[in-house]
Amino acid sequence: MPEFKVVLSEGSKSYQTSVSGAHANALVGKKIGDAVDGIFVGLPGYMLKITGGSDKDGFCMREEIAGIARKFILMSKGTGYNPEHEGVRKKRHARGNTITLGIIQINMKVTKAGAKPIAELIAASAPAEKAAPAKK
Repeated sequence: MPEFKVVLSEGSKSYQTSVSGAHANALVGKKIGDAVDGIFVGLPGYMLKITGGSDKDGFCMREEIAGIARKFILMSKGTGYNPEHEGVRKKRHARGNTITLGIIQINMKVTKAGAKPIAELIAASAPAEKAAPAKK
């Protein structure tokens, strides 16, 4: 069963949450740029847009690579490569724009806000941490 870490950005703030089970299955097959209902991430009433992600080995997803494969492409700038000097190009690995079981992190941004703030909804869905017993 897939499990994803989802990073949500709303303006200058970002939040991280985990998605697993049937909600994670609903995200498989979506592409960068697709709109997703917030219910899949535990945010009812929100609309989210997929902006990127990374796979289990840390390679970033790129919008211009179609499909699910990891490819070795020539990059001059953008996601996954920041050259030290202007005009420098290098071949780098990057992942395609479709979410699969190999993706670990999904980045999303809020396009339509819901009734409650995100901080409240994420805090309510997070499991309560157990306090360790004090040693004597």
